[in-house]
Amino acid sequence: MSLYQIKQHDETVVTVDLGGEHFQRCFLSLWVSHALKKTCFIYLQDDTDHNYYTSRTYGPTDPVTKELWVNIDQMEKEKVKIHGILSNTHRQAARVNLSFDFPFYGHFLKEITVATGGFIYTGEVVHRMLTATQYIAPLMANFDPSVSRNSTVRYFDNGTTLVVQWDNVHLQDTYDLGSFTFQAILHSDGRIVFSYKEIPVSVMQISSANHPVKVGLSDAFVVVHRIQQIPNVRRRTIYEYHRVELSMSKVTNMSAFEMFPLPTQTVMELFPNFSKYHSKRCSSGFDRHRQDWVDNGCPDELISALKYRSLLEADSNLHFKSLADDTKIALHLKDNGASTSDSTAEKKGVHTGLIVGILLVVIVIAAGLLVTFYMYHHPTSAASLFLIERRPSRWPAMKFRRGSGHPAYAEVEPVGQEKEGFIVSEQC
Repeated sequence: MSLYQIKQHDETVVTVDLGGEHFQRCFLSLWVSHALKKTCFIYLQDDTDHNYYTSRTYGPTDPVTKELWVNIDQMEKEKVKIHGILSNTHRQAARVNLSFDFPFYGHFLKEITVATGGFIYTGEVVHRMLTATQYIAPLMANFDPSVSRNSTVRYFDNGTTLVVQWDNVHLQDTYDLGSFTFQAILHSDGRIVFSYKEIPVSVMQISSANHPVKVGLSDAFVVVHRIQQIPNVRRRTIYEYHRVELSMSKVTNMSAFEMFPLPTQTVMELFPNFSKYHSKRCSSGFDRHRQDWVDNGCPDELISALKYRSLLEADSNLHFKSLADDTKIALHLKDNGASTSDSTAEKKGVHTGLIVGILLVVIVIAAGLLVTFYMYHHPTSAASLFLIERRPSRWPAMKFRRGSGHPAYAEVEPVGQEKEGFIVSEQC
């Protein structure tokens, strides 16, 4: 869908709706040679395709901009909540339960995490690097609501829409720039709106030295591995598979972004005749259920399904030879005989490899016991000090926290590494 904007030289403007397309029609009255002329300049603004979403930008002169801004002060007061902790802290986040299921990248969310830094975290497990991925960011920056009494973080949920508003928030490192007021609006149909009321400076001028500056969406999938050397510890590797980056230069006073989710097609819709896809969860392979997709053997099944479909399509052009060919049967019997004669040698090789493996395990265990005994009786030796300094508790790992309702995200990703995955550890 395209939005037709008409720039005018006069003040007469008429808005017309034809087939869901909004455009402006202007009329300019100019008397030239006693004739009425009409002069209009038409600009075509196309929607931007981001693979998973399409985005649309509205400027200060667009009438839609005012319609997208939600005046929370006029909403029901009992449904508007001012979060006391977020309104008086820095780099904090709080869980908010939704009254509706919100589809985000095709996955339904029942709760989200609102952060003081101008973004919403959408991950299931809260860690200390929330700014890296899995976010909805109308304006992610180093906002600190605690520096001003007028700064608040409040939200409103009416059953089909959640509105989160960062009201009169200041940047911690540049307080003198002024206050920012903006919203993130989540609709039950998956539509996302970023609406901006007060943006005192260009977003391009906001420093990202102490906090990332982002405008857009991001999602990732998590792969879990158990660490055999460290019991009761699992390693989670988080991979960002998609990101929507909106133009920061378009973020101004009275501007807005509107994002529409694109329809998706699942594997079950592509291959309805395969029962495995109905009994277990599968996907395209690049979403939050990536690990389930791999654990259930979906890549192999998908390849088999594709081969099966290609065979069905090419069946009319193929000619299969009979399997009762005498020559092929003879060769098959000969191969069976050869395999029988080689079975004894194969068993001997297996026994030899097993013995060698057992000996290696015994040697490794004995060496470990000797090293432990030596370090216990010589704690000040160079080897002992080396291992003490590099014990697992000193490893640079971030701990997941499930119980805290107001987690801090004290760590942010380094500048220039925003698109890379990262590894975190978790106690079982």
